Parts: sequence; structure tokens; C-alpha cells
Amino acid sequence: MARLRRTRWQLTALITAITATCLIILGLVAATIDGRSRDKTVDDSLDRVTTALWHGVNLKPEEDVIDTDQLKKYDVANGDMGVLILTANSDGKWVDTYDHLRSWMPSEESTRALADDVFQTDQTLFRNDVDSVGRPIRLAARSLTFEDTEVRAAIIVGTNPGARDKDRALLLWGLVVGGLVLVIASACAAHVLSGRSLRQAVVMVDEQERFLGDAAHELRTPLATLRLVSEPRRRTPHEVERALLDARALGDRMERIVAGLLARARMQAGVTKMERVQLLLDQLAESVVEEFHGKNIEVRTEPSVVVGDPALLSLAVRNLVENAITHGAVNPNAPVEVYVAQGRVSVRDHGAGLNPQVSSNPFQRGVTSGRGSGIGLALVAWIADLHGGSASMEPAAGGGTIASIALPPPPLSS
Repeated sequence: MARLRRTRWQLTALITAITATCLIILGLVAATIDGRSRDKTVDDSLDRVTTALWHGVNLKPEEDVIDTDQLKKYDVANGDMGVLILTANSDGKWVDTYDHLRSWMPSEESTRALADDVFQTDQTLFRNDVDSVGRPIRLAARSLTFEDTEVRAAIIVGTNPGARDKDRALLLWGLVVGGLVLVIASACAAHVLSGRSLRQAVVMVDEQERFLGDAAHELRTPLATLRLVSEPRRRTPHEVERALLDARALGDRMERIVAGLLARARMQAGVTKMERVQLLLDQLAESVVEEFHGKNIEVRTEPSVVVGDPALLSLAVRNLVENAITHGAVNPNAPVEVYVAQGRVSVRDHGAGLNPQVSSNPFQRGVTSGRGSGIGLALVAWIADLHGGSASMEPAAGGGTIASIALPPPPLSS
């Protein structure tokens, strides 16, 4: 049982680890895809603003300077993105011509280096940088020239440095918290499911322990008797023959005990299934009684057809007869009476009667009046229930006990 409990916890840990690993991988993939998607979305937004400014920025009439008054009227130049327009003076140095949210933009050194770089390409240039207080920012830059002039300008647009990081942090926290919840739920579900999956194994272990315990109880008495019978001492030929017969009888009894216990254990564990054949119960009972050589047993039978397992029903009848012989020993001259009719086998002894200690449930495992272990009658009740029948025990008129097993009639053939 301890090994099964350890196995259950190991299965729980394994399933939880697999789930956690899968969630971590999925979380990393989701975070990577989200990051790339957010970067693309930001780049698209920056490109749209940069393109709009590139088409909308003009020079003042008859002057070679950017019309900043016109820029102040553009929504794209005064939105939630930082905007910086640089122009080159006569010395070729870059100067700020227009800015919006300048604190969100990089330092002058970085923006002028970006302006130099953008004139080396004829397309929008994207770059990561930091703003004036060291926060990360995404930039887009594009060169701007005017026909028939020597004016050169660079348009630089930067994102809000906090909005994107806040949304991303929220997503990451969601992935972490959601992943932890799923891992905990997976661990609980794994523990429950592993317990259910091992339930049959627990039942089999219980049945194994029960089988070993029952076998130990049942075999203790015949083994002790066999030891006494086979004890080395001087014997007459008649005594030797008698000892051999007793030893053989004890061996047969132990074989029947083990076979019955093993059959029950295998069926309850689902290893084998009960055989269902049509048989004559009266002939089966007579063949069982013939095994008890030298015993005072009277048999009365009527033709009785039932459907069941011959081996199990033989075991049940045999246990009833052995129980009657054991408890009827107080009156050795009185016979054990076996009566079979209408799917019912009744066995009467002429012993001391039903013990009050066992009268409430004589077929319960472990219940005994002092002789035996109470397992034989428990097997009888189990076999009867397996066949859809019942087992009973009641006081007999005039003394003694009647133990019976009743089986249902066979189904009518179509």
C-alpha cells in the first residue's frame, strides 16, 4: 500500500511537471508572438505618422525654412507620439526645427546620429533607443528633401515609452497567474485521476492480502494435523495405512481450500470470469458427497437443473458438508443429511445448534463459533451471490442446524 501511495504521488508530480513544462513553453511562445505583434503594430503606427508628416511638411513661401505654423495644425504632429523635425543649417549641422513631446525623444546626440543615418537610405529607418530619462523608446525616421532647394530635413517619430510596456507587463502577469492556476488545477486533477486509476490496483492488493490471510487461517489447522499424523514413531502396518489415508485426506482438503480462495481472488480481481453452464445440481452434490469416504452422510436428491460454474458450486456444497461434519461431531452417531431439490442444496447436522455469537450473520468472513476460521461459509455466501442466489442457516427441528444454498432456476430456452 505504501508503494501504491508513493506511485500515486509520483504520477501526480510527473503529470504536474509535464503540464508546467508545456505551459511554460506555450507562455514563452505566446509572449514571443505577442512581442513581435506589438512591435509590428508600433512600427506600423510610426510608419503611418512618419509618412503623413513626410507628405504634409512644406516650406514657407519664398523661404527655405519649414513651415512650423502649419505643423501645429496637424493632428499627427501633436498626438500621443513624440515628433522631432531636424533641418541641416549652412554648416551641415542638424538643428531642431519642430518638436512635440521632446522629453520622450532621445538626446540631441542620438537624434542627430539618427538623422545622419537616415540620409544613407531612401526608406523609413526603425531603431530602439532610450528617452531623456532612460526609458526604452521605439523610433522611426525618414529623410525629407525639397525640389529646387538645398533644404534637408529628417522626420523622427517616437512612441510613448510607457504604454506598450504596461500592456505587455499585464499580459505577462496574466500568463504567470493563469499558468500557476492551471498547474495547481492540473496537480489536483492528476492526484484525483491517479487515485482512481490505482483504485483497481488497491483492490487487487487488498484481495491478495485477504487471500494470503484466509489461506494462512484455513491451512493452519490441516497443516498442524498433518504434522501430528506424519510424526515419526513406531507404528503398526494398520496405523501406517491409516496415517497415509489421513495425510491424503488432509492434502485433498488443503488443495480444495487453496483452489477456492484462489478462484475467488482471481474473479474479484477480474482475472477470470465465472463459467456458466447448465448442469444437474443433484448429480453434482452426489459426486461431492462421494469424496467424504467413511463419513456418515445421507443423501436425498430430486432432479434439479441450474446454470452455474461446476467448480464453484462443488466448492460451495463441499464447504457446507464439511461445516456440518465439523459442527455435528458432538453427536458422531447422527448422520449428516444432504437434500437437493428445485435448485436448493440443504445440509443438516445434529450438533449443538446455531451459536448465538454467529446467528446474526453466520456467513460473514471471520465469524466462527470457535472451530475453523469462518472462511468456508463466507465462500459459500460469495458463490451463491455470484450465481444470483442466496445462502441461509437456521436451527433444525429437534436440534442441529440446516445450512442451505438456493440458486435461481435456469432461463427458459426460446
